[in-house]
Amino acid sequence: MIALVVIVSLLAPVICSQSSTIGTAPSLLPLGSSGHLLGTDVLGRDQLTRLLFGARPLLFTSASAVSIAVLVGTTLGMVAGFAQRLTETVILRLLDVLLSFPLFLFGIVVIAALGPGIVNLAAAIAVALTPVVARLAHGLTLRESSRDYVLAARSVGMRPARIMVREILPNIAGPVVVQATSLFALAAGFSTALSYLGLGVIPPTPDWGLMVRDGQEFIINAPALAVIPGMCITVFLVAVTFVGDALRDRLDPDRRLAVGVAGR
Repeated sequence: MIALVVIVSLLAPVICSQSSTIGTAPSLLPLGSSGHLLGTDVLGRDQLTRLLFGARPLLFTSASAVSIAVLVGTTLGMVAGFAQRLTETVILRLLDVLLSFPLFLFGIVVIAALGPGIVNLAAAIAVALTPVVARLAHGLTLRESSRDYVLAARSVGMRPARIMVREILPNIAGPVVVQATSLFALAAGFSTALSYLGLGVIPPTPDWGLMVRDGQEFIINAPALAVIPGMCITVFLVAVTFVGDALRDRLDPDRRLAVGVAGR
């Protein structure tokens, strides 16, 4: 399902011959209309075209936000866990301040300060998710810092930055990747929710959250306008969650050991 969403969003200009922002047909055509498989919205825009193009903001904001959060959060967490002392205290107190706000509320505050737009939406979600990754990376780094291979690297005079990149990072990458997959689903939910509230993608750019908001006004006469984008959001989030569960089973050593013991 994830691959399907990615492929159709990338090939949307090839698949669809109609505009996703300009209405060229009668408004509120029903499902199965000639030339409009999913009908049209109140402005006469083809719903299938908008549905395919609407996946692009979701993928862009989610992937960008999670990538930034993982990069910045992992760096902060590793520095805090390896350096410790004053550096650890300062970074952890900063993370505590950020984590004191509910994630969604914090995202709303950031996007309200930056203004709506796809780039600002990705930045707001990234800022909200970075403390989560940083806390995980900090705990994993503390655990690995006491291992023999790290102590051996210290004893031969290896520089701290090299130890973190060459020794510690490969050993904490698995849990961080699993966390990133879970955060991708959370970021996608944030993206659609903020767009639904009018704080994300700016119309007339199509977005699944915007399509649900615009279609709810016609939920009685044309329920497909809101139901179909809502179903797409649900299926996509569930698919990402399943992928995260599968990665956790494969990359988490503790879970692999538990599964092996249970199998025996």
